[in-house]
Amino acid sequence: MNTELNLIRFKESLALAEPAREYVVQLKSLWYDGKGDWHQAHAQVDQLNDRESAWVHAYLHRKEGDIWNADYWYNRARQRRPELTLEEEWEHLVKHFLG
Repeated sequence: MNTELNLIRFKESLALAEPAREYVVQLKSLWYDGKGDWHQAHAQVDQLNDRESAWVHAYLHRKEGDIWNADYWYNRARQRRPELTLEEEWEHLVKHFLG
């Protein structure tokens, strides 16, 4: 399926009360962030140590404005802090995890 269509459907799902059960934890985190609930988004990935979760964790700390902490998590994810807007990074991450 087209990644842009997947992104549109993901954004439409933000109108729902809860994320889809089939979403991986990283997508659930991004879903809560998309709803404006940074704390719930952070809670989804805070205790996870895998590289994929670290990447979302990095984005969340960048959004929070804690750049030192964000860079720590980007490093754990083996990623570099992108030169994208937060919205662009969010969309990039959503597309990545939707596959």
